[in-house]
Amino acid sequence: MLPSLPWLTRITRSALCLLRPQVRRRTLASVVNSPPPVLREEAIRLREYQEECIQSVLSYLRKGHKRLGISLATGSGKTVIFTQLIDRIEPPTPNAQQTLILAHRRELVEQAARHCERAYPGKSIEIEMGETHATGAADITIASVRSMVSGDRLSKYRPDRFKLVLVDEAHHIVAPGYLQVLAHFDLAEKKDTSPALVGVSATFSRFDGLRLGAAIDHIVYHKDYVDMIGEKWLSDVMFTTVKSKADLSRVNSGRDGEFQTGQLSDAVNTEITNDITVKAWLSEAANRKSTLVFCVDIAHVTSLTSTFRKHGIDAHYITGSTKKNVRAERLEAFKNREYPVLLNCGVFTEGTDMPNIDCVLLARPTKSRNLLVQMIGRGMRLYPGKTDCHVIDMVASLGTGIVTVPTLFGLDPSEMVKEAGLNDMKELKEKREREPDSSSQLTASASAEALGDHRLDFTHYDTVQDLIEDTSGERHVRAMSPNAWVQVDSHKYILAAKGGILTLERHSPTKTSEKVAPSFVVIWKHSLPMTEASKSPWSRPRTVVTASTLSDALHAADTFASTKFDRIFIATSSPWRRSPASEGQLQFLNRLRGVSDDDAPPLTGDDITKGQAGDMITKVKFGARGRFEKLQMKKRKGEKEVEKGRRLKEMRDRETVQVGPLQA
Repeated sequence: MLPSLPWLTRITRSALCLLRPQVRRRTLASVVNSPPPVLREEAIRLREYQEECIQSVLSYLRKGHKRLGISLATGSGKTVIFTQLIDRIEPPTPNAQQTLILAHRRELVEQAARHCERAYPGKSIEIEMGETHATGAADITIASVRSMVSGDRLSKYRPDRFKLVLVDEAHHIVAPGYLQVLAHFDLAEKKDTSPALVGVSATFSRFDGLRLGAAIDHIVYHKDYVDMIGEKWLSDVMFTTVKSKADLSRVNSGRDGEFQTGQLSDAVNTEITNDITVKAWLSEAANRKSTLVFCVDIAHVTSLTSTFRKHGIDAHYITGSTKKNVRAERLEAFKNREYPVLLNCGVFTEGTDMPNIDCVLLARPTKSRNLLVQMIGRGMRLYPGKTDCHVIDMVASLGTGIVTVPTLFGLDPSEMVKEAGLNDMKELKEKREREPDSSSQLTASASAEALGDHRLDFTHYDTVQDLIEDTSGERHVRAMSPNAWVQVDSHKYILAAKGGILTLERHSPTKTSEKVAPSFVVIWKHSLPMTEASKSPWSRPRTVVTASTLSDALHAADTFASTKFDRIFIATSSPWRRSPASEGQLQFLNRLRGVSDDDAPPLTGDDITKGQAGDMITKVKFGARGRFEKLQMKKRKGEKEVEKGRRLKEMRDRETVQVGPLQA
């Protein structure tokens, strides 16, 4: 039986009167899995960047800003930072002294409660979660969002009594439950009398394209895991990608854009794939002491656990349905390194502190960059005797829009790496930016010299017609989107239908000296009524989305497109796209192809569908000819570089002295 906490007896009588008779009261100690420290540390010593972060928040609040975001890597001590903010933030009125901490999972609520009890032993602290009801009058209330919006539980909280609302894992903040709570506290928009809102997250973006700006106005501090590793606040990390041979071509996406769990499990949870996964671990990480494995669902967890055990590995698993006492025992044994492999599905992606993890095995593919970062982040905390964390990414078929470890560094998801450190990945990224058409594989202990050993690899088009008919450029984008995006240049895509055009393209920094990552923008133009005064049939271009990754821009663009186009005209699944091409389409394409040549018979409706013809015509209208010319120039330049390299190699070979016969 866990001891009761002394400060619970300090709740005022007036606060206790707010409880309804039927509400079940439990002590905080009975809610939190493990007891908090008996003795409070005299002072929590903040790291330099943690104090910088707090000062940045305070500076923005003094300027009148109210809704703020903090972007910090997993393992950076986000909970320490925002609990320390509680006493630093001035109340907007003398009566507004209370603080609310919002989270979406039990582990996060319990973790925040432990930190607050240690930091503020003189304050009343309550939990609002499940069967545990708070009074609404405590100095600090830690609440699960689901419980806050259940029934009339929100009504007991007086917004004018609160000076601060803190949100953990704030990338969830635009979900309906959060927005309902924020609206109750007058935070739907900035108001001088509303409490301050501070959200913290390691992944401040939304996979579904929803704008976090609906709840947060400013990101006031950012430090990602690359910075944290470089400054030795997080563990070093090395990456290995392994082809799992799982076929995801028949796995559909759910409403949030992520893989449908059941179909993904069927594709990944096979005897062959599980065997490859375990053998990859045995080959690359058998000497690791604490490996956390991420799986798709319970069926995948149990099957992969069995496969580990068949190979003689002491592996255990925890899922959402694991009994509480069993879960606690297995977790404690894993933290004590009593067995080497712990498997889970959806339990440890957020808010779990297991610093002993020195290997993360990604056995579940994902389309979400946020989920990928969250999973990798589990292994980046510092721990005595731990030199680094080995992340092994089981890469499935790439034609499905998955994100992989290389994509976190701005690389193509197909890049294969082996025991590549952080600097290796950064060097490869810089190399790809300098020479985007080079192709190589990064291997163990890659040096600058090894990275320089590459070959030029071009896709050759003999005619502009070959370029127009090539659909390989659309495969990756259409694997991530239900809509018929068409590639018209290397990093430029068009979605066109009656009434408008959406353009998605990558914008690189204007100056080569600028150390700014390329961004993706989505531009909207709509048709204008034809008049004698009009100089263009289209409106001025309007930027509607800016994002740091292609997937984020694409999902946001699709959200926007759903408000401007009828789905039947843009969806790749529309039945009309499979019907024979129209006479008008055939005439246009045949004129382009020059069908007078006897060797080039005209296209007919048996050769091409309406959808294929429409995509080809879109390419022609939006720059295929110009792209062809650029590719031809690049091809000629590449051929010259290859020839120059060949001659240089011959010269170096002649200068090399070695034992053996000399070549003539």
